[in-house]
Amino acid sequence: MSVTAGRKAEVITAFANKPGDTGSPEVQVAILSERINNLTEHFKTHVKDNHSRPWLCSRMVRPAPHAARLPAVTPTRPATILIEKLGIRR
Repeated sequence: MSVTAGRKAEVITAFANKPGDTGSPEVQVAILSERINNLTEHFKTHVKDNHSRPWLCSRMVRPAPHAARLPAVTPTRPATILIEKLGIRR
């Protein structure tokens, strides 16, 4: 269900602006999206798992607002590229 350390490192290197960058909005949105995708796949096979469902429902609305406020934080990095790359719906 959670993101493994290896997969998290791959996501960080794919979306980092510079080596060692883990706190940029791109990386945070990518990690959150990865966690949501993993949990969504988990619920497809474990339909009766109601314990983790509130976490998923509360996080489903978060990646898009984080990505939408990205131009306000750094106007040189367009949010549309990140949204298209991750497949986030607005």
